[in-house]
Amino acid sequence: MTNSLVTVAYIAASALFILSLGGLSNQESARRGNLFGILGMVLALLATAFSTQVTGYTTLISMVVPGVIIGAIVAARVAMTSMPELVAILHSFVGLAAVLVGVANYLQPTTLVGAEETIHQLEIYIGVFIGAVTFTGSIVAFGKLRALISSKPLTLPGRHLLNLGMLAATVWFGISFMGVEAPAGLMPLLIMTAIASVLGIHLVAAIGGADMPVVISMLNSYSGWAAAAAGFMLSNDLLIITGALVGSSGAILSFIMCRAMNRSFISVILGGFGANSGGSAASSSDGVVGEATSITAEETVDLLETAKQVIIVPGYGMAVAQAQHSVARITEMLRDRGTAVRFGIHPVAGRLPGHMNVLLAEANVPYDIVLEMEEINDDFPETDVVLVIGANDTVNPSAIEDPNSPIAGMPVLEVWKAKHAIVMKRSLASGYAGVDNPLFYKENTQMLFGDARTNVDAILAKLVESTEPTKAEPALATAR
Repeated sequence: MTNSLVTVAYIAASALFILSLGGLSNQESARRGNLFGILGMVLALLATAFSTQVTGYTTLISMVVPGVIIGAIVAARVAMTSMPELVAILHSFVGLAAVLVGVANYLQPTTLVGAEETIHQLEIYIGVFIGAVTFTGSIVAFGKLRALISSKPLTLPGRHLLNLGMLAATVWFGISFMGVEAPAGLMPLLIMTAIASVLGIHLVAAIGGADMPVVISMLNSYSGWAAAAAGFMLSNDLLIITGALVGSSGAILSFIMCRAMNRSFISVILGGFGANSGGSAASSSDGVVGEATSITAEETVDLLETAKQVIIVPGYGMAVAQAQHSVARITEMLRDRGTAVRFGIHPVAGRLPGHMNVLLAEANVPYDIVLEMEEINDDFPETDVVLVIGANDTVNPSAIEDPNSPIAGMPVLEVWKAKHAIVMKRSLASGYAGVDNPLFYKENTQMLFGDARTNVDAILAKLVESTEPTKAEPALATAR
């Protein structure tokens, strides 16, 4: 394939990637957006593989084929509840690739001189730095999401000074790296890589579990910039464009999520909320006091059958229980009876942006009744029944009512303002952020304890049971 055809293919792939991002902006066009992204990546791979710069096809095939097989197996087997961990670990691969490409590119002989050589070395150094931070930071994020590492923020004494010290050391070794010709700068480059790896671990370890959705989004941004840096090192225009798209979109998404959570973007990335100056997780000044009221599936059905307005608030618990299909069936039955049913989605529900939206779309819940938090929050006072399925931190009233709470100021779904709030949980335990939830003890809140899938199936069975006699009545009247 000639260089001209490769350029045309790269332009077409870039356009497909842009269309893919545009398609992912809403649920109706998400499938089309994914298709554009797949086509763009296939075109990019084919154009690169058949370009004049590639000659070692045996090596290429030996790497690509196992990667395709492993990727297909992982994608087919991973559950939606494990998607955040999968995304995190995939980001680490991008970071590691940027580090390896940077070191290999530095050791490769070049004919560059003067300013071109200086720029090339700078590209390598920055690319390796971003890649190392992304690699280790993503592994820590994976560990926290997988519960292999505590979700509590690691608040070492003087942690910000420690970060600044590592950044200063990175600059110092960068000066040493830029002051010598290859391969004499390999040692400063490797030392910087080690420092950047520690920095990535510390940055993410210092962020609390409630901020993990922001961290995943930010690591996505880091991986994009690492890919763009690799593109500069390899003089690959498509890699530069793709990396810039991923990097900028990830950063914008992180900023939007922080704004939705009423958190400072800089403070979250540099240490996470939920930690006080004393180095331990902050806590409310007053413990949650009260007695929870339990409810049965039968009583829940009675409330749902008499309700005119129902809002369902799904959370991570629904994803773990894989109850979305039964929830969709309940929604369909209630709507057939004339009940107005809608869904309220918090921006960070499910530990990954859009997690709940994907689950509901998989269960064929109509898009027009799935609303974001700011679209539905004002409607709770006019709602008869709110059904909270596995959500905790995103419906915690202490974010509004307790200024000493670790999540104080974070916008939440104000479900307690409805006439009845039914919360499905296994117990009264705190959520992922480790914050007690006073919602459980409010007068209009009733707890439906147990596995979400079991309880949802029980509600569905009772609804079907109460509907069947109604359907049989016309037939009996005709027979008479």
